[in-house]
This record gives sequence, structure tokens and C-alpha cells, in this order.
Amino acid sequence: MPKMKSKSGAKKRFTFTGTGKIKRKHAYKSHILTKKSTKRKRNLTYTSLVSKADEKNIRELLQA
Repeated sequence: MPKMKSKSGAKKRFTFTGTGKIKRKHAYKSHILTKKSTKRKRNLTYTSLVSKADEKNIRELLQA
């Protein structure tokens, strides 16, 4: 059998913390930024954790 491969799109989007949780970036930070407030854009800069409901699916995409 060949090796299992991770989904390359998921590899680019998610990273693991030291405790095994999954970090993600916020959406809505790529274009049409002129109408968004500075505070909103600044808060979209920071990373956050993946919700518990989505965590199982993302782990399957990253499993290699």
C-alpha cells in the first residue's frame, strides 16, 4: 500500500498547538478592506482555535 497523504489545502490552513489543539486564521481579511474598520481588520489578524464540532473532520484531513 502507498502512504496516506494529507489534504494539501488543509496543510496550508491549519497548524497544531503544543497541546494538540488546531489553530486557524480568520476569514474576510484578503480583499475589499477599505470598507472594513481598522478595529475589525486588526481583530481578524489574530489566530483562533477550531471549534469542537469541526475538529474531528479537520484531523481526518491532516492525518498522514
